[in-house]
Amino acid sequence: MPRALNLLLLCVLLPLTSMAAGKKDRYGVDAWPDEYDGYFKKYTKRYFGPYFDWRWFKSQAIAESGLDPDARSQAGAIGLMQIMPATYEEITRDNPHFVTLDDPRWNVAAGIYYNRVLYRKWQTPPPGTERLYFAFGSYNAGYGRLLKATQIAGKSAERWREVAPYVPLQTRRYVKRIRTLMNPTPKQD
Repeated sequence: MPRALNLLLLCVLLPLTSMAAGKKDRYGVDAWPDEYDGYFKKYTKRYFGPYFDWRWFKSQAIAESGLDPDARSQAGAIGLMQIMPATYEEITRDNPHFVTLDDPRWNVAAGIYYNRVLYRKWQTPPPGTERLYFAFGSYNAGYGRLLKATQIAGKSAERWREVAPYVPLQTRRYVKRIRTLMNPTPKQD
């Protein structure tokens, strides 16, 4: 009986200790550090309302930068949300109180604000996750490129899966990564 008890304790305590140690679990957003969660919660509430799940944008930041505030892409994107300096300039025209792109607070605020701008542009998909996928796709590939993809897809362009074949592979993987982080599937043994 002690062996069974030891095995049970190992199965219960091992996952808890790895989460407590801050290890990153690719199967769930909650296993990631919570250092910036306050920013994600605050700016999601401000730009998407109090009932919108802020973890979508944390998942996006994980997909963008691995939650590294010092991340820099080869293309020049900066910070947690990987925002291009020119895009940040556009964003700060409407939000002059956003101080600097290098500051995680303003980087998250700008990324969520920009998602809201893109979300509002998509009127065909109904509000909710489908429209959010289009916003994420636009964030990654550009609104114009995604608009072209919807035109190629035709009348069936109300669902992400119908438009995805017409967007770049990188964008399909990007949206899939965010979706996977939000809706992890159990690991198959």
